[in-house]
Amino acid sequence: MSIVERFLDWLNVDADPTIRSAGGEDPDDLPVIDIHGEDAGLLIGHRGETLRALQFLVNISLGRGEGQTTRVALDVEGYRERRARQLSALANRAAQRVVSGGGAIALDPMSPADRRVIHAALADYDGVETQSEGEGAGRRVVVSATGAARESRRGRGRRRA
Repeated sequence: MSIVERFLDWLNVDADPTIRSAGGEDPDDLPVIDIHGEDAGLLIGHRGETLRALQFLVNISLGRGEGQTTRVALDVEGYRERRARQLSALANRAAQRVVSGGGAIALDPMSPADRRVIHAALADYDGVETQSEGEGAGRRVVVSATGAARESRRGRGRRRA
């Protein structure tokens, strides 16, 4: 954690890192360092971009010292969980619109981590599918109706006498 403290000092940010989770046996279950303090909000940036950049720098620094691939996840006062809830709500609203109105909805471009949240939120949502399209910073998730959703909409509004 001293590396995170050094970065905070270099950035002149009045905040303290604490270990929220030590990680798990799954390689994707990283240790989480949560940063709290008066200036901690400055570390989030637009849609978490500053936080992702700081996490990248910390992970490079961790790997340099011992030649290992040690990695950690950084969070600022629970930002990542709040962001995941917001993205899940956005995904569900888009899915509802697609199922009721048909067609497809292209969401705004987002980071790979944010796109993963959208895909996971709609993985079991009946009648929709997701796919990432675009390149680089313009990559976005497109939510579209599956064949089953289109078929169920065709039956609506028609009455047989």
